[in-house]
Amino acid sequence: MMLRTGCLMLLLLSAATVLRAQESVQQEGNVKVTKDSRIDILIRKQVYINNLSIRNQPGFRVQVLTTNKRNEANDAKTRVMQRYPDYRTYIDFEAPYFKVRVGDFKSREEATDLRKELAEFFPNGAFVVPTIINVSPEKED
Repeated sequence: MMLRTGCLMLLLLSAATVLRAQESVQQEGNVKVTKDSRIDILIRKQVYINNLSIRNQPGFRVQVLTTNKRNEANDAKTRVMQRYPDYRTYIDFEAPYFKVRVGDFKSREEATDLRKELAEFFPNGAFVVPTIINVSPEKED
């Protein structure tokens, strides 16, 4: 019986202590948050990286070669890169073919201008094909 009474008294005492602690916390409303200054640097760096990133959107490229030989595709890509260093050149693999494609154009008309020039160097022809292109932020405007 004494044990029960002692446990009950201990339980009531601890409940009263918890209630007082909660009241004192509620009365004080000041919270001080300290953050590391390096967090601001990381945020600025991530914003900078996001602004430099390449964005994908529908557009057009000029396809100059379709082959099932990787070396032949690499040779064609090298020739295009030497003649037209201002344009990005890609090798897309769609089994079983390697396709060499040039440029990132938003409109078919822009791609057609380059196609006319590339058709002279590739006897099998050059074709404007719709695809997903890479656009840098400075070219989006």
